[in-house]
Amino acid sequence: MSAVKKLWPLLTATHRYEKTISTHGRGAGEMIDAPILAYLIETVNGRILYDVGCDYSKINEPALCAHYYDPATFAFGAPVMTPEQRIPAYLARLGLAPADIDLVFIGHLHFDHAGGLGELARCGCGADVHVQKDELDAALSGDDAAAFRDDFIGHGPLHVVQGEYDLCSGVRAVSTPGHTAGHMSLWIEMPTGAPVILAGDAADLMENIDDEVAPGGCWQQQYDRAEDSIRKLKRLAREENAQLWPNHDFAFYRSLQAFPAWHE
Repeated sequence: MSAVKKLWPLLTATHRYEKTISTHGRGAGEMIDAPILAYLIETVNGRILYDVGCDYSKINEPALCAHYYDPATFAFGAPVMTPEQRIPAYLARLGLAPADIDLVFIGHLHFDHAGGLGELARCGCGADVHVQKDELDAALSGDDAAAFRDDFIGHGPLHVVQGEYDLCSGVRAVSTPGHTAGHMSLWIEMPTGAPVILAGDAADLMENIDDEVAPGGCWQQQYDRAEDSIRKLKRLAREENAQLWPNHDFAFYRSLQAFPAWHE
């Protein structure tokens, strides 16, 4: 029986960029607005965060923004993130604090998924932070410009894992490499509705899922591996009669329950 009680999608920022960032070989010259999402999962055993959004200070302090979002590396600039979109602000609206989080699961270590770790730690979150070994090794190599080392180093020890495993009853880590070396999606058995598979950046848009097209940026050009991961998620969704949720698709995000409402 699933331990899951509630699921909240959290809009932590918005990033405007060329669609080729999300769809390999498609969308040159077409600009899209992409939601940057994290997810709060309440279970009978505690609360899990899947990803934590960006580092607010790196976006909103001019000197930091100029350094981390150098146009030479980030052609489309920094995301837009408001104070209300910080993870502690969302938790406060639910009557919670960062100390009430029991486990943080990082799907991959890009700035828009791991950047909030420092703020959570400073605000009292002492939860284990799970990250894949392949993901951490690649991020520490310095070869992935979208992984900021100080987003995930220096905020307490990381719980380094390898491969697929159950976070708790009804929540399973699913290996979906390609976009990054150790990218992980999350399968969630909901208490009443169909299971939900959070694709993470294995699939930015519904187009990635429908057409089995890789994200635009893939670790070491491993687009075939990314396509295999999309097909894996689609097979899992068919076998489990599950919903497969893309991660950076505004049209899809707007179809979900608006915070503070939840899915169950």
